[in-house]
Amino acid sequence: MTDVRRAIGAAMSVAASLDLPTHDAIVLHNSNKLTLRLTPCGVLARVAPVGQEIAQFEVELAQRLAEVGCPVRPLEPRVEPRVYARDGLAVTLWTYYEPVTPHASPVDYAKALERLHAGMREVDAPSPRFTDRIAEAADIVANPARSPELTDADRVFLSGRLASLRRAIDERDAVEQLLHGEPHPDNVLSTENGPMFIDLETCCRGPVEFDLAHVPEAVCAHYPGVDQALLDECRQLVIAMVAAWRWELGDQFPNGRRFGEECLRLLREGPPCPTLDTVTSQLDGL
Repeated sequence: MTDVRRAIGAAMSVAASLDLPTHDAIVLHNSNKLTLRLTPCGVLARVAPVGQEIAQFEVELAQRLAEVGCPVRPLEPRVEPRVYARDGLAVTLWTYYEPVTPHASPVDYAKALERLHAGMREVDAPSPRFTDRIAEAADIVANPARSPELTDADRVFLSGRLASLRRAIDERDAVEQLLHGEPHPDNVLSTENGPMFIDLETCCRGPVEFDLAHVPEAVCAHYPGVDQALLDECRQLVIAMVAAWRWELGDQFPNGRRFGEECLRLLREGPPCPTLDTVTSQLDGL
């Protein structure tokens, strides 16, 4: 979010109205949403522009997943679990956990993801299919106004890869279920109670290999029953979608353009594609 001060004011105002003592707000993450730690009440607040109905979806889904024992961050228990509107912004309140080290081991990460998927099979929540996310990425690539710095040759190539990978995955006719959508390490919180998944706004329906395409290789090695060929295709698909997002006008991802260029290079190089955490580590080391 660009107007951080207004977002902080909205979150603190909501907390005060709910008798949650708040004297300060610490910015934990700033992207399409602002994530804050409110003190001394110890609440985590997420703030986004009103009109993003995904906030209500995330609140309702978090409640239902918690009820079936999924390892997800719970909502703040001291207040009504809903979206609070303030100054044109939507505020949601969650339980804050102090991060612990070391981070979750690959075994624990895989077991937590398996538990999440098992719980998600029990929850009948309307959600988009993973192909909707492919369509969003494809629209960025197809529209020069949304990706003005993408060359014509790269535009044709990336558009073709998104389309061909979608067809290849669809033709496998794999079993689909509710997924996290982006269960990469940044969306896994290490707590004293074990790994917890956060940021449910990306939930969608698809094969579990689509989720696994976002996690480190060592985690996949401990997840049972993986279709390796499908996983390889999903990894390529994720790299292609990330490439599209990094070329979008106004993208705020750190080193985003370099990340986009590397994704295009990897796609041209062909399978097997590395995992996202490997790509990030390689770029960070340059």
